[in-house]
Amino acid sequence: MAEEFIKKKTITGFLWRFAERCGAQGVSFVVTIILARLLTPDDYGTVALITIFITIMNVFIDSGMAVSLVQKKDADDLDYSTVFYFNLFMCVSLYFVMFLCAPLIASFYDKPELVSLTRVSSITLIVAGLRGVQSAYVSKHLLFKKFFFSTLGGTLLSAFVGIAMAYKGFGPWAIDANTVSTTAMDTCILWLTVRWRPKLIFSFERLKGLFSFGWKLLVSGLFDTAYNQIRGLIIGKVYSSADLAYYNKAHTFPQMITTNINSSIDSVLLPSMSTAQDNIETLKGMTRRAMKTSTYVMAPLLMGLAACGQSVISILITDKWLPSYPFMVIFCITYMFYPVHTANLNAIKAMGRSDIFLKLEIIKKIVGIVAILVTFKISVMAMAYSLLVTSVLSQIINSLPNKKLMNYSYLEQLKDILPGIVLAAFMGACVYCVNFLHLSNWLTLLIQVPLGAVIYIGLSALLKLESFTYCWNMVKPMIQKIFRKKKEN
Repeated sequence: MAEEFIKKKTITGFLWRFAERCGAQGVSFVVTIILARLLTPDDYGTVALITIFITIMNVFIDSGMAVSLVQKKDADDLDYSTVFYFNLFMCVSLYFVMFLCAPLIASFYDKPELVSLTRVSSITLIVAGLRGVQSAYVSKHLLFKKFFFSTLGGTLLSAFVGIAMAYKGFGPWAIDANTVSTTAMDTCILWLTVRWRPKLIFSFERLKGLFSFGWKLLVSGLFDTAYNQIRGLIIGKVYSSADLAYYNKAHTFPQMITTNINSSIDSVLLPSMSTAQDNIETLKGMTRRAMKTSTYVMAPLLMGLAACGQSVISILITDKWLPSYPFMVIFCITYMFYPVHTANLNAIKAMGRSDIFLKLEIIKKIVGIVAILVTFKISVMAMAYSLLVTSVLSQIINSLPNKKLMNYSYLEQLKDILPGIVLAAFMGACVYCVNFLHLSNWLTLLIQVPLGAVIYIGLSALLKLESFTYCWNMVKPMIQKIFRKKKEN
């Protein structure tokens, strides 16, 4: 009965989280297209130089202590209030660090305008500090409906700010304003919709207990984020801000797919897994289901995007961004395997093994840094290819502990995800062939999208793929309910 309740809460939570991600990403997608048409690659590259440092600082907010609250079975108001005040203190301190370091960042890139941009962008650190524990509370109690309203509302309101400033010719400031206002409005709405409030209580003993689990995740997050951002830092320094803009823009479309699906599953999976951390069979079943389902859904979307990418870029953000297409293909392949990373790491975190989590991050980052050192002087494309290679190695490394922890080996994981991946690759190859007809971009895309859907869904049904059957059984009752309502009306 308890397992059935957890399953129902997890599915409901995922649906709300997925709706929130789709809604927010849909709005962001439209805003991104408009801004990309109004602004230049250099404008984006300038903001990207700052984003590298802000993203690293955000790890102190998004990792460690907040995750400890979600993982802890019996977290109470004392735990939440303690983490809230600790996080707020850290965020204010980090803001002042960024404020003082702004001239150094500007000097490093030889761009004086980065001083004021950095100081304004860093305001998001303080705002995010107010949001961190509220987000943890929502995740802990699977109240993802709250995320839907806060994120979507914040994204919609901030969209007007960014677009208006871009029209007025503010350049990189339009992107900066959009980012800051999104975080601020998102946080305000979340505080209005979530009942929890910090109390005037604090416990160093509780902080120490939570920190004993969270510090390893925090350090892991720092390793991961710094490693992911170091490519951008090197590209911006060694090459040009335009090269960095093309590299970063290539992330936009595949990342949107990954965020909507994989991140939705990720945010729901950890709290659900934490409730089942003592039942290894249940935990393994949840890990397998998350891995198989998210890969089955993500793989065709990413392979389809890789095949249609040139037309998508030309139609949506104009030909000036076409140099980003080769990077987009690499990122599509890389992101396709993200469910393997996510499911394995969430299982490790749910079991409270943050020590293993940290060890894995250290090993992966050593491998990654070696790859960067080998390729950064060759070209930006060589650095992108190194990301693809290290991603494959990382998924193998992430899976190794779970062979012992829950008897789920990498070979077994590959067997679970390969049917969807192989079918998606075949579909992508068929769809890409349409490009050889040399039709207009619009006509090419109008042929490719339905063709890809027919091939993937049709072959899934014909071959009776287990993941297809599972997804269909989830969607079927909803479709039947809609049709019943139509008949009744």
